[in-house]
Amino acid sequence: MLHHKVLTHPSSSEWTIFIHGFGGSSNVWFKQIRDFQGNFNVILIDLRGHGKSKGLPQHRKYTFELIAKEVAEVVNFINIPKAHFIGVSLGSIIIRQIAVDYPEMVKSMIFAGAITQMDIKSRFYLKLGRTLQPVLPYMILYKLFANIMMPKKNHKESRIIFIGEAKKLMNREFKLWFKLTAQLTKYLNYLQAKNKNEKTLFIMGSEDHIFLGPARNIVKGNKNLSLKIVDHCGHVVNVEKPEVFNKLAIDYICKIGALNYPTC
Repeated sequence: MLHHKVLTHPSSSEWTIFIHGFGGSSNVWFKQIRDFQGNFNVILIDLRGHGKSKGLPQHRKYTFELIAKEVAEVVNFINIPKAHFIGVSLGSIIIRQIAVDYPEMVKSMIFAGAITQMDIKSRFYLKLGRTLQPVLPYMILYKLFANIMMPKKNHKESRIIFIGEAKKLMNREFKLWFKLTAQLTKYLNYLQAKNKNEKTLFIMGSEDHIFLGPARNIVKGNKNLSLKIVDHCGHVVNVEKPEVFNKLAIDYICKIGALNYPTC
């Protein structure tokens, strides 16, 4: 089973489950723990090959369905009826797959730096990555993408955290995860069609030059989807602007659950 940490609240019946992105770990949520644990039950999960989720049965190929299934196993093991899923970057895709395969588990979805659609710019970068991947050491490739996605001075902390966590990945794991991006354009279109009725909040940085535009597009005309844009912030909103992210996310959960916590 995936490594996970459970932090319970003495009176809340609401559960929040945090899913990190490619190359990260549950450590990327360290700026959320205090605020969320003060209001809800919290589960932090390390995806396979990341953080402390080592030694799992090996697979020749990874799929989003497989990753979603492994997260669902943790949820069932803890015996949670329904939860608010919070994800960053590629974690947003995994959560959207959970909503397709296990809709009974999902009360709402909240995403930082969500990957929603592949436009011309993002397709170019993925093609570049697939071209360079056979010849570059995986950490050089990861550092390259981290700097492309988070290029500004105020993105530095996010870059350092994600590069530091990615160093814990094995080369084999990196390749298997990276292969998930091969059919991403078609796959994201499939998820968009399936997730239209899910209550979802997108929290995006105004400086997320790759993924903000596509997020704007899919929110238009859908009353179940909400978008909040955080000024002077890049891709990893929960790290760069934790106070803003935490308040937006907690307020949204309170609204969905019709709750009356002090933070609401």
